[in-house]
Amino acid sequence: MLSKKIIENVLYEALSTGGDFAEIFVEDKYTTNMKMIGGILEDSISGRDYGVGIRIFNGFNSIYAYTNDSTEENLIKVAKEAALALNLDKKNIILNLMKNDVKNNNKIITLPRSVEKVKKIEIMKSGYLSAKNYDEVISQVTVSYLDEEQNVLIANSEGLMAEDKRVRTRMAIQSVATKSGEMQIGFSAPGASMGFEFYENIDIEEHGREASRIAKIMIDAELCPSGKMPVVIHNGFGGVLFHEACGHGLEATSVAKNTSVFSNKLNERVASSVVTAIDDGTIPNEWGTTNIDDEGTPTRKNLLIENGILKGYLVDKLNGRRMDYEPTGSSRRQSYKLPPTSRMNNTYIANGKSTFKEIISNTESGLFAKKLGGGSVNPATGDFNFAVMEGYLIENGKITKPVRGATLIGNGTEVLDKIDMVGNNLKLAQGMCGSVSGLVPVNLGQPTIRVKNLTVGGRKGDE
Repeated sequence: MLSKKIIENVLYEALSTGGDFAEIFVEDKYTTNMKMIGGILEDSISGRDYGVGIRIFNGFNSIYAYTNDSTEENLIKVAKEAALALNLDKKNIILNLMKNDVKNNNKIITLPRSVEKVKKIEIMKSGYLSAKNYDEVISQVTVSYLDEEQNVLIANSEGLMAEDKRVRTRMAIQSVATKSGEMQIGFSAPGASMGFEFYENIDIEEHGREASRIAKIMIDAELCPSGKMPVVIHNGFGGVLFHEACGHGLEATSVAKNTSVFSNKLNERVASSVVTAIDDGTIPNEWGTTNIDDEGTPTRKNLLIENGILKGYLVDKLNGRRMDYEPTGSSRRQSYKLPPTSRMNNTYIANGKSTFKEIISNTESGLFAKKLGGGSVNPATGDFNFAVMEGYLIENGKITKPVRGATLIGNGTEVLDKIDMVGNNLKLAQGMCGSVSGLVPVNLGQPTIRVKNLTVGGRKGDE
């Protein structure tokens, strides 16, 4: 990384034209990406990415510059050029960088880059075979492997200097079932902020079978009817609906600009009284957990909605200035090439009081969305549509036949108000979230919930 003296010199130069805050972000990242299609390794990319980002504030304005040349001479040059863009009067500057102690939320046993690639390929092959051999209807299986080690150093003109090591491991298995010209996809993608010991804690063959199970069931399913109906959304990846349709609206990135439906609504009712929502960046070894955010602020558990009342936002340093709100340990970025902003970490709807059995038995008819797929959301309005990867009809209070082609259509804030039952079976699932500061790993989750009335788009009658 960089010496304290170099960091101080760069920060002095960054503030030389009158900025009121300067920050340096140093990143050293090792990554391995591999893809197996049809049991054959098609892609294998390993690499190292190193660079430095320099950010300067003046009031509510900011300047950002980055470079992969970390010599002192070049960093001084980059900082000076960024500072000149502010064109302000020079101020007297006193820096006192003190190294911060960082609490470790993620215990790592085996760094992935210390493991031979052949062992990683063996695990991929195991996942592939379990998925492909599940049933003859499975026509193709794709297995993707990822591990990364990201070392960061963050220092700023307020005296902060902190370092963090982030290690993540993940494998994704996608199965395709083909029958009578139709194709259906199943997917399972476990991941964690762990080293290679992750694969001692999970059964990757079971995840392969799970991906193929979904694809097989859906290829034989009837077409889903359309219309407004009660929808029960299962735990785990069902939380993607809250994440996309509501979670992004709670990030200061949009709240500070008054482009969020949740702007200026603190302590107001924004959801049903059975809904409590949390973002927690400290859960040990979870996919979205870090020790500090990308501004050096310790991550923490943030209460967003409590019993339907809006209690908080996810806030970064710059937008915190605009909102007069302290940072919440939620500032994230994909790499040194992007400035950070407020993002989710591990976001979920908290456990309620109902059991899964009670939710189903109290639903006379409707749709059980066991697993959601991809979708799209308008962050300004909260309007969304999500594909249902695995769905079933609910008839007479019981889950009956599988149905395919279902889509959930609605509005985030309206759905929050229509949730009338929340289960006690909270589960988290892993995903990658995209926003203005790039792709970052996040956990999303929820217990089983029931939305009393939601528009379901289906294909029944289209053919």
